[in-house]
Amino acid sequence: MSSVLFDVPGPRAIARNRLIGVATVLVVLAVLGWVVWRLFATGQFSAEKWNIFSYSAVWVRFGEGLLSTLAAFAAAGVGSLVLGFVLGIGRLSEHAWVREPVRWIIEVLRAVPVLVLMMLLYYGLPVVGIKMSPYFAVVIALIVYNGSVLAEVLRAGVESLPRGQAEAGYAIGLRKSGVMWFILLPQAVRSMMPVIIAQLVVALKDTALGFIITYQELLYVINQIGNQAPYGSPLIPAAIVGGSMYVAVCLVLSYIAFRLQRRTKRSPKAGDAAPDPRQHAGETNTELITLQRGTDSGRSAAPGA
Repeated sequence: MSSVLFDVPGPRAIARNRLIGVATVLVVLAVLGWVVWRLFATGQFSAEKWNIFSYSAVWVRFGEGLLSTLAAFAAAGVGSLVLGFVLGIGRLSEHAWVREPVRWIIEVLRAVPVLVLMMLLYYGLPVVGIKMSPYFAVVIALIVYNGSVLAEVLRAGVESLPRGQAEAGYAIGLRKSGVMWFILLPQAVRSMMPVIIAQLVVALKDTALGFIITYQELLYVINQIGNQAPYGSPLIPAAIVGGSMYVAVCLVLSYIAFRLQRRTKRSPKAGDAAPDPRQHAGETNTELITLQRGTDSGRSAAPGA
């Protein structure tokens, strides 16, 4: 009872919560039913609009768009993690001449929208004589934005740890860098893993903004196929197929994060059987009884000596 923040609901509250839950489910089902009905009513499931997906060239084009999306996401994800660690460590520095400039850099980079960064890199740099491909514009913009966000995530994770963790490291002779790399950062990354993965999912979905600067990723392919007038402009069917690919990739990423999080929680000897506390208590009691008997026998032998 002391671990909850509210009273346990009674019979009336339980009945009310069940009614609210049922009503919510019915409302959601009604909205989904209305959406499906409108799609049927407007002919979005007709053979004319789905006929284009019977051509193998369309699926090859979807595959190329998906590979372009994954290529940008892979480079942006790795770069964001590296930049996030660098800025996060600088943000935690004890030297003000390092900490304050890094703090301002993080605040500025987080404040600029990703699309603005992409457009500045792709359309703005040619003004000063620097031309950049759409791929690098998308990747650099995603690295800059998501890296600054991950830096704050890492800082929050380190500062949320008890001070005793760092003090224990200093007590055994570690320096600041050793305490950070061997004690604080592993625990911070483990505790903030869901937030880090969520930000990587955001980076994956933000690759769709590359469509604005003509990067031929998945959204670009969806728009290209959906505007094929000879096939009835199947924009909704193309969006359904492309959106399903986005969902599948996000689910795979979430599953990898789930497995990684479970693995990091395991101890090095996770396969060994856990010791039985009752057995440990029995051994302790046996040792105490033996010690007490030895003491009593020593006391009884003392007068005779």
